[in-house]
Amino acid sequence: MEATRRGTRRAFTAEFKAEVVALCRTSGKSVGQVCRDLDLGETGVRRWMAQPEVDSGQRAGLTTDERAELAQLRKENRILREERDILKRATAFFARESR
Repeated sequence: MEATRRGTRRAFTAEFKAEVVALCRTSGKSVGQVCRDLDLGETGVRRWMAQPEVDSGQRAGLTTDERAELAQLRKENRILREERDILKRATAFFARESR
């Protein structure tokens, strides 16, 4: 089962994450036990539990908005690098053609 889980990344809604966090905080069970019951990764759930504290400034780290902006900027940066590389190849091609 481990081999199949590593191949795909599961996505969870904000509502589901909030329910899991509430369950961890109110059930009296450890985070590890809740994760095993729901077949979730403990690291991710702990991150879900810490994120509201980061967003409110109580804990150091990237806020949700900053994470979204960082992801968008990384995507834009990747696209710009690809465009630059295409232009470099085109320039080299046309420089060889004109000789």
